[in-house]
Amino acid sequence: MKGFWTIVVASALACAGCHGKDSSTTAPTDTPKTDTFTGTVQVQGRGFHNFTVDNSGQVSVTLTSASPPSTIVMGIGVGTPGDNACGLLTGASVNTAAGSNAQLTGVVSPGTLCVTVFDVGNQTAPVAYTVTVVHP
Repeated sequence: MKGFWTIVVASALACAGCHGKDSSTTAPTDTPKTDTFTGTVQVQGRGFHNFTVDNSGQVSVTLTSASPPSTIVMGIGVGTPGDNACGLLTGASVNTAAGSNAQLTGVVSPGTLCVTVFDVGNQTAPVAYTVTVVHP
């Protein structure tokens, strides 16, 4: 795992007035959602896309393609959207070439997040990319 981050999930669990009620529960069967984004990063630029997390859990990000050249190293990160930008979470970015395995994983709480793909200083021309985000 090249990167890992955690957003602290603060929740209070209370059961006031639960006496006499069935306390059995069924584990949630939420299926992870997959969002696939494409774009082009200009030299010294970045692209970002928002996604919505419905439940707390693990998020994984995979830069599935970036070219030309197909071996170029790009930056990918996860953050919070704002003012036409994606503010990266601490420790939530990595420099990587495209691949089939997640290059960035972490645990998040529900809300709107963003994924960004950016030039790490080695581009000489625009780079087309595809990035996949799997989240709860």
